[in-house]
Amino acid sequence: MRVLKFGGTSLANPERFLQAAELIEKAHLEEQAAGVLSAPAKITNHLVALSEKASQNQPTDSHFNDAVEIFYNIINGLHAKNNHFDLVGTKALIDAEFAQIASLLDEIRAAGKVEDAVKATIDSRGEKLSIAMMKAWFEACGYAVTVINPVEKLLAYGTYLESSVDIAESTKRVDAGSIPKQNVVLMAGFTAGNEKGELVLLGRNGSDYSAACLAACLKASVCEIWTDVDGVFTCDPRLVPDARLLPHLSYREAMELSYFGAKVIHPRTIGPLVQTNIPCLIKNTGNPTAPGSIIDSDENASEELQVKGITNLDNVAMFNVSGPGMQGMVGMAARVFSTMSNAGISVILITQSSSEYSISFCVPAKSAERALTVLNTEFAQELQNGDLDPVEIIKDLSIVSVVGDGMRSAKGIAARFFSSVAQANISIVAIAQGSSERSISAVVPMNKAIEAVKATHQGLFNNKKSIDVFLVGVGGVGGALIEQIKQQKEFLAKKGIEIRVCALANVDKMLLNENGLNLDNWKEDLEHAIQPSDFDVLLSFIKLHHVVNPVFVDCTAAQSVANLYVRALREGFHVVTPNKKANTGSFAYYQELRQAERVGRHKFLYETNVGAGLPVIENLQNLLAAGDEVEKFEGILSGSLSFIFGKLEEGLTLSQATLLAKEKGFTEPDPRDDLSGADVARKLLILARETGLALEFEDIEVEGVLPKGFAEGMTKEEFLKVLPEVDAEFSQRIDAAKAEGKVLRYVGSINGDKCRVSIEAVDENHPLYKVKDGENALAFLTRYYSPIPLLLRGYGAGTDVTAAGIFADILRTLQGAA
Repeated sequence: MRVLKFGGTSLANPERFLQAAELIEKAHLEEQAAGVLSAPAKITNHLVALSEKASQNQPTDSHFNDAVEIFYNIINGLHAKNNHFDLVGTKALIDAEFAQIASLLDEIRAAGKVEDAVKATIDSRGEKLSIAMMKAWFEACGYAVTVINPVEKLLAYGTYLESSVDIAESTKRVDAGSIPKQNVVLMAGFTAGNEKGELVLLGRNGSDYSAACLAACLKASVCEIWTDVDGVFTCDPRLVPDARLLPHLSYREAMELSYFGAKVIHPRTIGPLVQTNIPCLIKNTGNPTAPGSIIDSDENASEELQVKGITNLDNVAMFNVSGPGMQGMVGMAARVFSTMSNAGISVILITQSSSEYSISFCVPAKSAERALTVLNTEFAQELQNGDLDPVEIIKDLSIVSVVGDGMRSAKGIAARFFSSVAQANISIVAIAQGSSERSISAVVPMNKAIEAVKATHQGLFNNKKSIDVFLVGVGGVGGALIEQIKQQKEFLAKKGIEIRVCALANVDKMLLNENGLNLDNWKEDLEHAIQPSDFDVLLSFIKLHHVVNPVFVDCTAAQSVANLYVRALREGFHVVTPNKKANTGSFAYYQELRQAERVGRHKFLYETNVGAGLPVIENLQNLLAAGDEVEKFEGILSGSLSFIFGKLEEGLTLSQATLLAKEKGFTEPDPRDDLSGADVARKLLILARETGLALEFEDIEVEGVLPKGFAEGMTKEEFLKVLPEVDAEFSQRIDAAKAEGKVLRYVGSINGDKCRVSIEAVDENHPLYKVKDGENALAFLTRYYSPIPLLLRGYGAGTDVTAAGIFADILRTLQGAA
């Protein structure tokens, strides 16, 4: 005989109900079947609400009527499919059951409370009516039906709301041999009977357990749990879309997974099956041809996965019992856990320090206050004497667990688990490993549990790494970056890297999509966006959708955006930017950024701050990390000024060279921004700070290209008209340099702790002599690179080059990721 269990969603409407009936019928025709049913979806919630609201003298009509309507809808649909279905009789039965419920609700209102026995009776009516409807359907189809009454046949011990079945005694009562072979067998889930013959419940969602108990009693060939997913997955597929279906698990793996929160199977379901060695098959009612997941006694099944699943058990509180008097105090652990046991409190996880100074354990959050009370009572004397510190309680926690039989022989699983959690910037409160070595658990803040599951799944199961980009600033550089991401998406996918742009923002508006925006028409989409740009909304977004690897990319030149970097790093973002404002703000903010980067273990990357696409920052950092020291630096750090000074060498005047550079797009809209030397000074300050100099922007000595105060207060157009006035004076400097065999270059230099930006005349032996036409060049004279300096040279301007540098930084956020 096969036992098949169907849950709420599998019975939610006439169509689903008939699917379940067809599956029971198919199994019955093959080897006889027993169907165990829970209540249709939403029914138990309505029934629970009825007794709770009646005890508080609140209205119950909506729950009552909605529940009745669900049953009416199902039986009307069944009758429409088969007019032999006893619609009148089944409706009368439903009405009679709900009349009894109404009577019980009146009693509850009068008493002002609900007794557990009465609550059990009300809460389980959904299962009873599911069986009545299924019986009527099979009889309408011409089958004989045997209904097993669980209150009579399953003997259970415990409370009215949470009991466990005595399999040995129940097997005698069920008496499988007395059931006619031609009969379809049906039994309501969720319920059993105590020694007095009273109805008791097997705990919420206990119908899986009911099915396992019946399978054990009938010595069934298999216990099939039909649900709304294809089987057991490596983790909840609603959280991780690429979770893998597990074709096989051992009993022990399934018990560990269910104990630590896997929702596809009830924690107690496996127990009765282990005793009788009955396999359990998890199948999808909506996809019955899918193979599903088989759970059996084979712990050495040939499979590639060392880890079978990752779970999160939420709403947990952790207690810490500690104090100087605990060391060497015999029986402390026994007293702690006896106290919990006597109070009827389940201890989920235990960890003890090797120093014997403390014992930590987790309990369900609903039991936390009671646990604290009984602990304080038990250890009142020790607390008063100071042998124990006040009992510490940490609430709002989750237990994230990694489970698998293969972990017993595998190496490095724990390291990858904890590394993945760390990469997601999640603090671990406590760690525990089962003595069987088939599970490792970490206690984490509950609001971080989903990120922990996602990050761990990625670290243990995926070769694919993901980056979620949140881009602010979609002008020239930002727009070029978007196009590069679009072009490279397929190439990166082949290398196992998934890059998604989850947010685009300009100064006014913002687009958001947790699955990644469609970038085909991003300009038009952003133009029609209705969400105002708001960094707080971005933060809420990554928390709501539990984004694991968010990268905040700032392609603006705004100080206001740069001021957000510290907060972004603390909130879990990597930060990538060409914006120089953060690195050239106050030295105090500069240090705060580095501290946030260190503490948050997230990256602050700004390669394009100096040299655009040239690898300046990374090379300098690598040199310094290897123990080198910069003794002197000289560099051409502006592509626009490199172009202008190169044209001066060819005979153009300053005004002519400047206008040509503006036409080619090398300069800022107002060329004075380039000619002032402020941009070069900022880049020089960044390099100086990288070498360890604690300088402010005001410490940089700046010689502008233009005379001091020239064209001050003028519009851009007025400035361009009067610019030729300085040509003659500038030509004299050019001629003087030429007479000495030299050319003029606009140079940033570091010499000791002095930083200077100035116009320099250099000869043909100088490394910057041939640098022009928009090139950047940086010459580092160091202890290692001396007397010939390390020279980095290349184009340092242009939106595509800058965007490519930013893109490279974005990909660098994956370095060291699990």
